[in-house]
Amino acid sequence: MKEEITRSNFIKTFIDEDLESGRFSKVHTRFPPEPSGYLHIGHAKAIVISYGIAEEYNGLYNLRFDDTNPLKEDKEYELGIIRDIKWLGFDWGDRLFYASDYFPILYDFAVELIKKGKAYVCDLSPEEMKIYRGTLTEPGKDSPYRNRTVSENMDLFERMKNGEFSEGSKVLRAKIDMASPNMNMRDPVMYRILFKEHHRCGKQWCIYPSYDFTHGQSDSIEGITHSLCDLSFENHRPLYDWFIEELGIFHSRQIEFSRLNLSHTVTSKRKLKELVENDIVKGWDDPRLPTLIGLRRRGVPPEAIKEFVGAIGTSKKEGVIDVETFDYYIRENLKLTSSHIMAVLDPVKLVINNYPEDKCEILNLENFPNLKDSETREVKFSRTLYVERDDVKEESDEKFFRLAPGNYVKLRKTYIVKCTAVEKDNSGRIDTVYCDLVPDSQKSMKIDSKKVNGIIHWVSANDSIDAEVRIYDKLFTKENPLDDKGADFKEFINSNSLSVYKNCKIENSVAKAKQEDRFQFERVGYFCVDMLDSVDGKLVFNKTLSLR
Repeated sequence: MKEEITRSNFIKTFIDEDLESGRFSKVHTRFPPEPSGYLHIGHAKAIVISYGIAEEYNGLYNLRFDDTNPLKEDKEYELGIIRDIKWLGFDWGDRLFYASDYFPILYDFAVELIKKGKAYVCDLSPEEMKIYRGTLTEPGKDSPYRNRTVSENMDLFERMKNGEFSEGSKVLRAKIDMASPNMNMRDPVMYRILFKEHHRCGKQWCIYPSYDFTHGQSDSIEGITHSLCDLSFENHRPLYDWFIEELGIFHSRQIEFSRLNLSHTVTSKRKLKELVENDIVKGWDDPRLPTLIGLRRRGVPPEAIKEFVGAIGTSKKEGVIDVETFDYYIRENLKLTSSHIMAVLDPVKLVINNYPEDKCEILNLENFPNLKDSETREVKFSRTLYVERDDVKEESDEKFFRLAPGNYVKLRKTYIVKCTAVEKDNSGRIDTVYCDLVPDSQKSMKIDSKKVNGIIHWVSANDSIDAEVRIYDKLFTKENPLDDKGADFKEFINSNSLSVYKNCKIENSVAKAKQEDRFQFERVGYFCVDMLDSVDGKLVFNKTLSLR
């Protein structure tokens, strides 16, 4: 992993310059999520980079919650973020911090700026403020309240803190430049009035600092040397620098890198929330989402996520990475870590005519065929088996090499059988297939010197368990659901992104499988035991990926 992070040369170049010049004597990074949603694959990139850089330079790494907006934040999200980062394998030691703990310091910072004539209380409504702000091509104009005296602003700000004004009636703004080409510098809001209980501070505050006023100062308070952010923060950097320089406090260095965007998905927290709240998916942990808890529930190993992030490197260029690239790293990990079993998702009964009813053979099959000296498991072979419905046809054709009357097929790891007949139920669906076993064919793939082309998997009717299997596909049909400016991204939802098989038959060897155990269903794909719904002896498997 360290070797992959080393490829982030432009970040390392800046850090090396800072250490060599004496600007900093150590490296101290952080990850500062807002507890207003769950982490996703894009956040994983930021975590891996920030933690990896700190580790490589023998530095420190903080986790800080930038909890400045009680309208959106919740303890549930906070606990989920802590859980997900630990699942990725990162440890911040005793360096867990909250921006809300800095509220008294931030208030004092605001007072200091007011005293310097660099901040003022503004009575413009949000709608009026938007008009006064101007556009990208036209400068804004000064608020009529911009030239209030220091004493007036001090009095009004204290009264805001004391709850004397209604929500939206007043804000504290920085006095910078309403003609700046950078919209973030046009007298941004520093504090707003919110009569909303904070999940950590309770009712202690009724004014809350904006994210832009909190972020840089929090880094300064913690002694963060290098604030590693995605490119969306680049235009905010001049504002962060302005606050730090006006306050004369410790100045972190901000370095931006491109976001991680995957095809056929969205990583906007707001849009993910929209999918959840509209019941398009079944919660933040839905395996179709790119949230870390969703990926975990789908069976994606944390090691695969870190390997993927390390391999794609870090640059300044935004782009969309094909989700198949991510799948490659997941698959390469699962090839070596997933125990092989046989499972039949849509079962049809197979009866071997010439096999004794009371006979049972025990096969010792490898759990990890890709590894030397793999451990084995016992699998029973009997007269009555289950096979996949897709492996059976009523009539054969020249391109179908599986079970149809007259066809020979190899039952995986055991005998060759010849299909003699199929039987249908009352609905007209094939219910049972009958076969004759070819004696002494365990090690053969030929009948009368002719190769048998079809190999199918099976499970014994006497040695299998029932399970539910969920097959997941891409959530969106379009590569980039957000690139059509005139369309709602939800129009591109894949209506076939989830298929559920309720009556699957699986080897009895997995009867005691635990939540999150991973398996390769031979010929089908990679699966894991669902971490939520597999309870009280009921096994539910989620498909992680196909075999190729």
